[in-house]
Amino acid sequence: MGQADLLQPGLISITEALALQQQRQRQLLLQSDGREAVLLMQHPPCYTMGRGSSAAHLRRGVQGLPHPLHRIDRGGEVTHHCPGQLVLWPVLDLQRHTPDLHWYLRRLEAIVLEVLAALGLSGGRQPGLTGVWCGSQKVAAVGIGCRRWITRHGLSLNVNCSLRGFDPIVPCGLANHGVGRLLDWRPGLTCAQVEPLLLAAVARQFHLELLLPDPVMG
Repeated sequence: MGQADLLQPGLISITEALALQQQRQRQLLLQSDGREAVLLMQHPPCYTMGRGSSAAHLRRGVQGLPHPLHRIDRGGEVTHHCPGQLVLWPVLDLQRHTPDLHWYLRRLEAIVLEVLAALGLSGGRQPGLTGVWCGSQKVAAVGIGCRRWITRHGLSLNVNCSLRGFDPIVPCGLANHGVGRLLDWRPGLTCAQVEPLLLAAVARQFHLELLLPDPVMG
């Protein structure tokens, strides 16, 4: 079993999260035996677009977006982030696991499916698409990047977030698929309740021991 640092910065901007992710990726690129990392966080309201994503999926154009738009280096189309949505970015060396991006995408989906099962919910995949659905509603989006088998980005899981921010976009470029949140099936559910389920699933799927940072000594 490998080890990974668990970083939980709380509510953090996309810009800050990208800097933290890039720092951890650089460490692994420079040190082949360095420790992997798992980032779990939430973001203030914003939109992100992946590599090559189409502006046609902004229903009213960039000017019609109520929150900032960031173009980032991941696969996938436009999506929305906001408080109440858990964002998980594993920074892993896939050469220590399985150097196959399709395998990695399926593992990220499996993490969400484990969480749903723990909550007594039936989740599923859609043929030919990435992400996880509850019924006809997509509750988790997946978009990744990779450099020399070191991963970046990951998944977002809608827990108890407002869904209004998805209205100005075609989420993930899927015009015929609705967006849901776990709160709709489990009233009162909070991110604090889902976080340990998510982290336990990460540990199982990637055979990792997640290590908390050393406490600051006073």
